[in-house]
Amino acid sequence: MALNIQTFSNTSGGAALFKALGHPEATEPGAALVARLEAAGALAVYDPLGQLGTFAALFDLSRATIADTFVQDIERIGEDLLGRPARPVSELGSTGAKAVFVAAFDAERLIDQIRHLLPAGLEVLSLDAMRIPDALLTNRRAYLAPINFATNFAFFREGDGHHTRLVTANYWGGYGAKDAGLWATLYDGEGRRLATWEEPLGAANATVVVDSAEVAKRFGLGAFTGQLFVHVVGAAGHEVVKYALDTYGDDPAVLSCTHDANAWPSDQYAGLPAPRPGEKVVLWVQNSHPRPIQAKGIGLNLMGGKEIAWLDRAIPAYATYALDTAELWPDAHWPAQFEVQAGKHFVRPRYEVTGADGRLRMAHANVERVDLKPDPKLKEIGNLMGKGYILPAPVLPGRYRTSVLPTPMATGQETLPIAAIVYDSKGTELARHGFGCLKRSDSVAIEIGDLLDRSGRSLNGGYGHVELVYDFAQGGDADGWLHAIFRYEDEESGHAAETSFGAHMFNTVLTYKGEPQSYAGRPPGLSTRLFLRLGRDGTDAFCHLVYPASTPWHAGSDTRLILTDREGREMAHRDIAIACGGSYHFRVSETFDAAEMKAAGPDAYVLIRDLTCRLFGYHGLRNGDESFSLDHMFGF
Repeated sequence: MALNIQTFSNTSGGAALFKALGHPEATEPGAALVARLEAAGALAVYDPLGQLGTFAALFDLSRATIADTFVQDIERIGEDLLGRPARPVSELGSTGAKAVFVAAFDAERLIDQIRHLLPAGLEVLSLDAMRIPDALLTNRRAYLAPINFATNFAFFREGDGHHTRLVTANYWGGYGAKDAGLWATLYDGEGRRLATWEEPLGAANATVVVDSAEVAKRFGLGAFTGQLFVHVVGAAGHEVVKYALDTYGDDPAVLSCTHDANAWPSDQYAGLPAPRPGEKVVLWVQNSHPRPIQAKGIGLNLMGGKEIAWLDRAIPAYATYALDTAELWPDAHWPAQFEVQAGKHFVRPRYEVTGADGRLRMAHANVERVDLKPDPKLKEIGNLMGKGYILPAPVLPGRYRTSVLPTPMATGQETLPIAAIVYDSKGTELARHGFGCLKRSDSVAIEIGDLLDRSGRSLNGGYGHVELVYDFAQGGDADGWLHAIFRYEDEESGHAAETSFGAHMFNTVLTYKGEPQSYAGRPPGLSTRLFLRLGRDGTDAFCHLVYPASTPWHAGSDTRLILTDREGREMAHRDIAIACGGSYHFRVSETFDAAEMKAAGPDAYVLIRDLTCRLFGYHGLRNGDESFSLDHMFGF
């Protein structure tokens, strides 16, 4: 069954309560609190703020003896709370309970309000018994302030020649945070804590690196495949922890990358591809909570299908399970795709594809929205918003084959009326493909090379990009939540990478439902700040920037590539101009000279800034001609 917890609202943002209850430092105190509630005998429960349901979803209260439940809000009187109809708290004095549990944090004031109603000798307990240490709080006056729980999870693997590297920047320092630090806990595959540590994040915009090989050496650990929990203490500006995650190996053929985990567990995810014959697709199910996932709590169905195949095994708290999609759907093959019935048990998951040649690539599924309905205005605003929503992706230079698979990403999305448009680096349209009005159950992949071959045109400069846009020529409805998987295959080495993302409106001064999206402040977002992490041990970073525009914007961008050392200091820069509607591909080793790179030192990065337009970027690493990685970039 799905967890009855609120994790994210598109009006109010991310919830902090489930993070506070599920924090690693709250797990043992939470279990001790439950033990006290069980031992109390007859128990009265007071739920003044509606936080009881989330606590009961994450901690098992079935063995507690519930005598009465009480609420403060008159409109909640009679509500079923733990199997008891809620009574008005003004009747608390008539309870025959031996103890009262106030299901709230910062409960002292709430307890003071009812103290005169409490029978003599009644023990009072609250969620404050499971507060994490004050040293981990940014705002100690308001425990559930979102900034107190700037947390996230990351897939983390070490051993057998495989390593993992999380890289980000102290962008909180750029928003005014002083002395921000990282608190981290590593879990193994069974959900056991392997290590916990703290470290400073350094100066504003300094590089932050957590490498599995270094962690294993520091704590004397053996091989593990699990998850890393990270908590930024002293954050400012953002409670969202963004990062790039590289998986690399002792063998140069082992190289992939993916994105941050999106810290709010969802009911469903989509964009999980079925394997080609000879491939293996593993969904990494990583429990994000202190409560086990019950058997048949996780399922897969073919997109658009009603039949759900359930995983008939339990997954312990914080544990990791490699779910081979063939366990549940042995006859499903690309371009088929799956919908993940996740039940809010885990954050946005990674999946890993093992090719027929044994090479690995990792990517992530995406949050499937349950709150969206078709928006008829999207058919009407084209005269104002031009292309409207745009989903851009690279067409790489050289020997790479590019495949595009549209993916429904909202439960109410029954049709996908879309087209793909291919542009060269200067923004000239070269080819167009109308998918028609796809049904939810349709899984139709195209190859960009085939479109160009049919058009008889080639890429000016050797590279370009593709845009997915809405196309209502054959009917259908849209909701603005347009997604796709973009797969890249090296036709010489056989190595592959894939990424997925959703559409946004870009570079128009008009706004619609919060678009063009802004990282900070009100929309429209018309500037760029992107993070390009660099390679290690001979790998070379590359970047593919796209300048999409819903309506005509500045003819050329005014973009600066800033080589930044690990302390956040500028070491060199290059200025470039990207044509509106075009793209720009570069390798870091060819952009900055050897002296500049040496001066920047290890763990340097490139900050991509533009005050005139919003760019969308993809980054990756190349290990000679042997392997490469690719994923979309993050900004802050």
